[in-house]
Amino acid sequence: MVGALVVAGGEIVGRGWHREVGGPHAEVFALQEAGARAQGATLYVTLEPCAHHGRTPPCAEAVIAAGIAKVVACHADPNPKVSGQGFARLRQAGIEVEAGEEAAAAARLNYRFLTPWVAGRPAVTLKWAMSLDGRIATAAGESRWISSPAGRRWALELREEHDAILVGVGTVLADDPLLNRRLGLAAGPNLRIVLDRGLRTPPALRLFTDPGPVLLYTEDPSPAARRALEERGATVVALPAVEPATVLADLQQRGIQSVLVEGGGEVLGSFAAARAFDRVAVCTAPLLIGGKEAPGPLGGAGTPKLAQTPRLEAATVTRRGPDTITVGFREGWGEEVARTVREI
Repeated sequence: MVGALVVAGGEIVGRGWHREVGGPHAEVFALQEAGARAQGATLYVTLEPCAHHGRTPPCAEAVIAAGIAKVVACHADPNPKVSGQGFARLRQAGIEVEAGEEAAAAARLNYRFLTPWVAGRPAVTLKWAMSLDGRIATAAGESRWISSPAGRRWALELREEHDAILVGVGTVLADDPLLNRRLGLAAGPNLRIVLDRGLRTPPALRLFTDPGPVLLYTEDPSPAARRALEERGATVVALPAVEPATVLADLQQRGIQSVLVEGGGEVLGSFAAARAFDRVAVCTAPLLIGGKEAPGPLGGAGTPKLAQTPRLEAATVTRRGPDTITVGFREGWGEEVARTVREI
């Protein structure tokens, strides 16, 4: 997700943004709009211009050819195919380069792209829907539907943005969900992941009736249960321990860049406790469920002291119908990434 502006004489003369995978990059659109006015102008761009041939020609060469005099970029591209080479090519051509301004804010725009390179694991968003008093279900286990139709549409849009959806076996046993993309905003199906230590997932679930890959992580790969699930098209992976670190390490090796963790409370709590997340997205409905036995969104032991509590930064609050949507990053995330990518 990249934006670019060409500025000449204090006036914006070209604008561009990266509209789709495989399409022209932001710089190309901005330079095209600027035309001859790009000569001697300054290019502002949120990400280092590429210097290699990928799906599109190198943007650095287009910048040089347009006669740009100065490039101001928020941060470098940690992809080893770029990783400072774009800046080096521009400087080699005599173009002045500045990097680092608004690096943390720009990094948040591309957290799904940057996190695998910087943290060595997929980007993780923790998502849940809850009542105003912090319950994700009634004491009897009823959760459909806490959020409004508008809130549920927002949740489906999140699925379109992530490579994979992850839940625990308790969620699939209780809700029999599809966990699929269904809005047609992304190309192809998403990967659906179930954390199932004892391999209790029934082969008859709706999960296996919808096209797309299903991946189950287990600690106890019973041969009969494994065979039944694999016959339904699932991939079963045995790990020494099914926990956030081991699961994310395996997903990184599989080329998964982003994961949406949807529940239930024990799974969400384990990722929060391990600090194995980058962003939190919460839909709060104007309901009061109450009850000491009604579950909250984060299970496990919780944090004993407020000083140790994970906090959020750069949080935004919007509305979807009657529901309130809160999205924020783990405190310090932007600066942690920015330190790495300001200028490689």
